[in-house]
Amino acid sequence: MAKAEFYVSADVEADGPVPGPFSMSSFGLAVAGVHDGAAFTACDPGERTFYAELKPISDAFDPEALAVSGLDRGRLAREGQEPARAMNAAAGWLAGVADELGAVPVFVAYPLGYDWMWMYWYFMRFADAGSPFGHSRCMDLKTLYAAKAAVPLRRATKRSMPPGLLSSRPHTHNALDDAIEQAELFQNLMRWEPDA
Repeated sequence: MAKAEFYVSADVEADGPVPGPFSMSSFGLAVAGVHDGAAFTACDPGERTFYAELKPISDAFDPEALAVSGLDRGRLAREGQEPARAMNAAAGWLAGVADELGAVPVFVAYPLGYDWMWMYWYFMRFADAGSPFGHSRCMDLKTLYAAKAAVPLRRATKRSMPPGLLSSRPHTHNALDDAIEQAELFQNLMRWEPDA
């Protein structure tokens, strides 16, 4: 029998468009639910969370990208965690949740491409054991909505979703707040059966 999966809603704030030349400023993780192969069970997304703010890895940054999160780059340079410490701590947290739930982690985001790119790159570059999600254990909520709603991907926007799918939480651009908000969207999408 296949091992159950637990879904980790992830959100990233960064100071530029790509990792390497630019830096991940912060990230938040929230456990959204478990799928045992037969049924999905939602979890309180505020119950199991992880948050880190990181030191920059280069001098390059885009002021507009940095302004989105409102984080102060000077403070991050002084007080942020070293990337290796943050990524190893996140990997350890995920391993603990995996043991607790008897399941393997799956990364979920909306849209997936941006957050996955940053987290995968940072895990592979800085975590001792690489990515806890392997190279492909991830799910794009934008694609999940498009498939269930039978709409083109370009129309799979939050503005076009039925209001009942969206979280009532505000989108603050704090990575943990937004990971929890996104976890609720994910739960709603997993349970949603659109009208035929």
